[in-house]
Amino acid sequence: MFSKILIANRGEIACRVIKTARRLGIKTVAVFSDADRGARHVAMADEAVHIGGSPARESYLVVDKILDAARRTGAQAIHPGYGFLSENAGFAEACGKAGVVFIGPPPSAIRAMGSKSEAKKIMEKARVPLVPGYHGDDQSTELLAREAERIGFPVLIKASAGGGGKGMRVVDSAAKFADQLAGAKREAKASFADDHVLVEKYLTRPRHIEIQVFADTHGNCLYLFERDCSIQRRHQKVIEEAPAPNMDPVRRREMGAAAVAAAKAIGYVGAGTVEFIANQDGTFYFMEMNTRLQVEHPVTEAITGQDLVEWQLVVAAGGKMPLTQDQLTIDGHAVEVRLYAEDPNRNFLPSTGTLVHLRLPAEGPHVRVDTGVREGDTVTPFYDPMIAKVIVHDRDRTSAMRRMAALMGETEVVGVTTNAALLKALCSHPAFVGGEVDTGFIERHGGELFASAGQADDRAFAVATLARVAEWTSASNDPWDQKNGFRLLDTGYDEVRWKDGEREVAVIVHRPRGGSLSLELPGGTIEANVRRGEDGRLAVRLGNDTFTAAVVRRAANDGGIDYTLFADGASRRLRLVDPLDVTQYESVATGDGSVRSPLPGKIIDLRVKPGDTVSRGQPLLVLEAMKMEHTLAAPADGKVKSVRYAVGEQVPEGAELVEFESSES
Repeated sequence: MFSKILIANRGEIACRVIKTARRLGIKTVAVFSDADRGARHVAMADEAVHIGGSPARESYLVVDKILDAARRTGAQAIHPGYGFLSENAGFAEACGKAGVVFIGPPPSAIRAMGSKSEAKKIMEKARVPLVPGYHGDDQSTELLAREAERIGFPVLIKASAGGGGKGMRVVDSAAKFADQLAGAKREAKASFADDHVLVEKYLTRPRHIEIQVFADTHGNCLYLFERDCSIQRRHQKVIEEAPAPNMDPVRRREMGAAAVAAAKAIGYVGAGTVEFIANQDGTFYFMEMNTRLQVEHPVTEAITGQDLVEWQLVVAAGGKMPLTQDQLTIDGHAVEVRLYAEDPNRNFLPSTGTLVHLRLPAEGPHVRVDTGVREGDTVTPFYDPMIAKVIVHDRDRTSAMRRMAALMGETEVVGVTTNAALLKALCSHPAFVGGEVDTGFIERHGGELFASAGQADDRAFAVATLARVAEWTSASNDPWDQKNGFRLLDTGYDEVRWKDGEREVAVIVHRPRGGSLSLELPGGTIEANVRRGEDGRLAVRLGNDTFTAAVVRRAANDGGIDYTLFADGASRRLRLVDPLDVTQYESVATGDGSVRSPLPGKIIDLRVKPGDTVSRGQPLLVLEAMKMEHTLAAPADGKVKSVRYAVGEQVPEGAELVEFESSES
């Protein structure tokens, strides 16, 4: 076994590998970019080496820097994690030439599966079922369009060199094909330096089921059952679970056998995942093979009781796999959710910022949390915006979903927008809990999953006000510093004003003698009390109800003060109104005649020029941010007055990109 390994990755996967290595007595070396100088994985490792600038192309993707770090620290092997260089055959070869073990499959296997087109040909020879499609080398728009017509719309365009939803488009008509193809090729080129695509039949209401395979250098190859990864947004996974719901033993064996056949066909070694797309009737087709450990591997570990990173290390060191196929069994049900810094109500737009408050679920017998961040860390635009993976293992699927929904209600994040509310809604949705699973679930049930929170209620205003009162009473022991409404000859009161969107609400706080408070709220008056615990949380009494709440005060970018409330499994943000600040009463502009950048990124395509007349919804430009393309459209009919940036330029969040003159009243 190795005595020291280097982890050529960052974030939660680096932290997760370090945990297993530490348990096995293996020293670890972390690498980090400028942006990750103070990152959690750097603090956890035994050693850490700086490898360059914040963009991945200047650090985590530079092979020479990774190998130099391994050489200087004496690392015997390199674990690539997932993403970055994990499926780079050239990197695997370079490790071998440098005398360092690559903890992954041989370069030949990576190359075989690195091209989706070549992979399909290999799978066809191995008699693994394939989706009808075109996987050839001719990449002309004309031929691809003809193939799409032959296959029949809707079709799916996929980047041949990678996955993760990058370079992927669903096209429902011939009229849209050329434009969608161009976008897919651009995104594929930016993500994988290869714009080769394939075209396949797009199945309606399909399921995404993948099989975890493992092989060693002694001729052994097996599968560790399946994972269902059907709940997706923008072709990227949101929830994964194992075993797959409604999976019968016969189908499991058939899919497992097909996955093992795929692995053997390319001489595979190590951990890999064979991904299938499955119809509701049980038929399934090979999609691709990921030649690495997957983000969702913890659910497989949960139901099998195995540590797959330990298996990787054993196999890479030349050992045999710890178990045989017959020794593997399924225990209970596991579900994993990906907590992202993103806004589901803005088409899952990534969110950047400092994690000024972070409370993740507590780990225990049923709960595991894999994360690469801590409170105070920053979610930057340079890397994937995942905050944590939360994994639940329980006796059955219903119990696991119920537990996960509760955990998402208890998750608290301030500083970025997250998808926690969506995850809670998904895990408690009757249809999903009841077994309705397919890749279109989120889109189909969007009306319920993205339901507006509506106006804040009296309970929210009361909690925010009590938090404000708690600040006053704890500020100082000097009576002249107290803001408690003290009067010599009368009962004191205070007025606290809040904004909930455009709505403004005043709460009157009375302090009758005896210690309790009386709050005048929009819906009436209620007695209340509040006490701050040692952990900073508030013990609240409203009338006859008692509960705990967390309230985080934060200075907003515009200078205002926001209070974020966490109580009853939900969150709410209110703006404190300062009566002495006249600027906050100015009307909020509904449009300043410009299209602004919703997040930091790079302009990769301009569709208009000054003087062009455009229609509402017409694409103006394409912004690349956090590895994804975001098309910004005209907000109304009108004319383009000016374009402020050129293709290739970096833009900050909020930057004016296009000056726009609306012709609508």
